Amino acid sequence: MAKYFAFNAQHAIDYIKNLVKEEGYDFFQPDQTLTAYEFGDGNLNLVFRISDEQNNSVILKQALPYARCVGESWPLTLDRARIEAEVLVNHGAICPEHTANVLHYNPVSALTILEDLGHLQILRTAQINAEHFPLLGQHVARYLSYTGFYNSDFYLAAQDKKAKVTQFTNPELCQITEDLFFNDILREHERNNYPAQLQSTVSKLQSNAALHLAIAKLKAQFLSCPQTLLHGDMHSGSIFADQSTTKIIDPEFGFFGPIGFDIGSFIGNLLLNYCAQNARISEFVIRRNYHSHLLTCLQESYSLFEQQWLALIVKQSTDLNLQANGYAEHFMQQVLQDAIGYCGVELIRRTIGLAHVADIDGIEDEQARLDVQRHTLALGEQLVLNAHTCNNKEEFFSLLISQLN
Repeated sequence: MAKYFAFNAQHAIDYIKNLVKEEGYDFFQPDQTLTAYEFGDGNLNLVFRISDEQNNSVILKQALPYARCVGESWPLTLDRARIEAEVLVNHGAICPEHTANVLHYNPVSALTILEDLGHLQILRTAQINAEHFPLLGQHVARYLSYTGFYNSDFYLAAQDKKAKVTQFTNPELCQITEDLFFNDILREHERNNYPAQLQSTVSKLQSNAALHLAIAKLKAQFLSCPQTLLHGDMHSGSIFADQSTTKIIDPEFGFFGPIGFDIGSFIGNLLLNYCAQNARISEFVIRRNYHSHLLTCLQESYSLFEQQWLALIVKQSTDLNLQANGYAEHFMQQVLQDAIGYCGVELIRRTIGLAHVADIDGIEDEQARLDVQRHTLALGEQLVLNAHTCNNKEEFFSLLISQLN
């Protein structure tokens, strides 16, 4: 019986060749010479691009039995490769136009072969360079609303929903989120990572009892509210895009959780870039225009997300109780407040926790970078503390604008 081992580039080529020659996969013609290189820059996995002489290519992604960013001292389950492949298959069946396509999955080797999206840009890198994506908000709204609704109690029969909750139980990677997203940032911890100049700001934030309470409520939702099958790590590095296309990748943190988590994480990453551009774009008019673009994307993504959810509830809901007059609006109000809270926590944890973003860390001027970090911490804190006061998206947008200006 085959056993797991970590691949190198030649292993990746040999594996692909075997699939083509022995198992009939049509990634490449059997007589093609293949080349491969490893280019993964993520925290957890090996990622190879395998190409033929005609520039056809696929991506082979393999999970490592530990966190790559730390080393073997942080072991991780290989089952996350199954979770990722099955989330992509699930989401791809619902929203294929915005989900990376799975071509093959091997549970023993913990590897997935995916379509190559190298013709698109990683959203984070593109937004650092202040590039505009006019359809991004629409596309993300559709992806999150459709995959969210069709995996929820509004649509699934109770037994089907509970079976899916079991299928996508993901305790080890959820534990990472629970630690890095909720736990570490509220106390001194060796995983936290921020400059000494921020210590007084961080200490004040960590001593805020109201913030502790608000984050406790958000964590309780995360732990005990299996509303839908989440992507689980919806940041700008998990999105490929160009002017007409948006594709979502890397849902290895997927699990059933609160609907507001993914949309809140996405909005949080737009705001991280918004704040970073204060130090990146020196010319006022250009900076203002890009800020306007980001806010338009943010408002459009949430507004359409909510609009599509409400329309799907009316047209597609299968549960008679959940069709009660006024319930959909009540439900979406809670989703909004959750999303604002998770957005705020994303801003905080990407500033002082273990996992930062290049938008901010790549700012060369130290004082400018510190100013941005103080801004993201203050913005995140205010969003978490005031999420419960926003009864509709207009109040959210007003709160946001008041904190950005």
